[in-house]
Amino acid sequence: MSENFPTQRRRRILDRVRANGAVKVAQLAEEFGVSHMTVRRDLDRLVKDGELHKVHGGALLQESASAEEPGFQRKSTLQLPQKAAIARAAAQMVEPGMSISLTSGTTTYEVARLLRAVPGLTIVTNSPRIADLLQDAPAAGQTVQLTGGLRTVSDALVGPLATAALRTLHVDRCFMGVHGFSVQDGITTPNMLEVEVNRLFLERCDSRVVVADSSKWCLAGLYSSAPLHEIDTLVSDDGLDETAVEELRQHIENLKIEKVVES
Repeated sequence: MSENFPTQRRRRILDRVRANGAVKVAQLAEEFGVSHMTVRRDLDRLVKDGELHKVHGGALLQESASAEEPGFQRKSTLQLPQKAAIARAAAQMVEPGMSISLTSGTTTYEVARLLRAVPGLTIVTNSPRIADLLQDAPAAGQTVQLTGGLRTVSDALVGPLATAALRTLHVDRCFMGVHGFSVQDGITTPNMLEVEVNRLFLERCDSRVVVADSSKWCLAGLYSSAPLHEIDTLVSDDGLDETAVEELRQHIENLKIEKVVES
């Protein structure tokens, strides 16, 4: 097959990353019928060429640097089946009448989409997009409270107005999206102003849930919002390998791995 020629194979790998935002070594090895070592050599070459950024078990586009903050629109096109599976699992953790918070992000946006059908919710968010989505939700009795503040590239409201609002609130459960997560760095963000907002979201709730697809594993933003052991539940997808799952279980009490069904 043509994919067995290194140059053509690397071109196909790069196409996969551009389409999906991330690739996994195991998936590429199976698809191209080559060894894991061959795929790793291909990724190393693409990293050397400045095309990719290697992460545990795979690679991302090079533009996903620790200090870069991706925009909402670009992120909303990535890892769609994974985000859908994670959102379904997260939505099952919400009951009518609860008060919850949703941080800004494309995965939490998918959670919010499913919560439109849950009656009697009070939802606090620092995401104008999530607030707009929920404003005319069909379920009766939903209340949406926006925190206010400065708007970041990723459409999160941050800064003094946001932190002041959050300090006056307390909810049953927080659902947090992240730029990256790892054992060493915890949950991270590329935006310094998001750190304090994220910490307050985690402090001002009874239960802390991080929703993050497997491409975020071992991806580190410039700033750490919290160590993993402060998270009650992590909801991710089955793209995490067994080693990653075992590491995470040692630091997080509840780990939910959702099976992804490709559309």
